[in-house]
Amino acid sequence: MIGQYQHNIDAKGRLFIPAKFREELGDSFYVAIGLDGCLSVYSDTKWEDLMAKFHALPVSQATKMRAFFAKAAKCEPDAQGRILIPAHLRQYAALEREVIINGMSKCLELWNPERWAPIEDAGLDPENLAAAMEELGF
Repeated sequence: MIGQYQHNIDAKGRLFIPAKFREELGDSFYVAIGLDGCLSVYSDTKWEDLMAKFHALPVSQATKMRAFFAKAAKCEPDAQGRILIPAHLRQYAALEREVIINGMSKCLELWNPERWAPIEDAGLDPENLAAAMEELGF
């Protein structure tokens, strides 16, 4: 999943997911807390992969994921392509009206624009971009 879109959450907490991403995510998907204060959206397949890795962890390590699973929600788009983002997840990510929807290869990220701006700026900095590409072997 790649690309970036901006949409608004309506008064009922629903967010339109672009058709391109809905096709890649499937008929239902999972929304969970993400890194740096965003939300991550996983397809059923990616969620199953995540669950398999989780189930392989020793109990002492698995307990670190309690909040992640406690806050996650399964979502199904309505006829207009909107998903209901539960209030606790909107609060975690400070999603009030505008939402930046970013493709992150294996998942989507949902961002408050104010939280996303400095991360995007840092990622677009030529020195930071060059360092990241070098680190990844490009």
